[in-house]
Amino acid sequence: MAAKKAVLVVEDDPASQLLTRTVLEQAGYEVLTASSADAALAQLDTRLPALILMDVDLPGRDGLSLTRLLKTMSPTTAIPVVALTSHSSLKHRQEAMASGCLGFIAKPIDVKSFATRVAEFIGEAGS
Repeated sequence: MAAKKAVLVVEDDPASQLLTRTVLEQAGYEVLTASSADAALAQLDTRLPALILMDVDLPGRDGLSLTRLLKTMSPTTAIPVVALTSHSSLKHRQEAMASGCLGFIAKPIDVKSFATRVAEFIGEAGS
């Protein structure tokens, strides 16, 4: 049996974190969580996930500056980061991509398609 793929959800809103965790766990993922940039860095010291879902608005260091940092650090440089945010304008999407995000998922998430979108970013679509 293949090990579950881990996804790190960096999200400071408890309700959003719970919803994201629930949907991903039901889809068979191992979900790691962090509610701040510092907590995410600590989590990454112990486990490297297959994907990072990054809230843009975090307390302290924002998600895009954390993404830029992760893209300069080995071994996190190769981990895909997807922006997860309620800011869905073209400008915000461009900023996310410029910071190193592979993609963008708008909140509130669509619980019916969310796990499929995550699988596509991980490269598991259809498996």
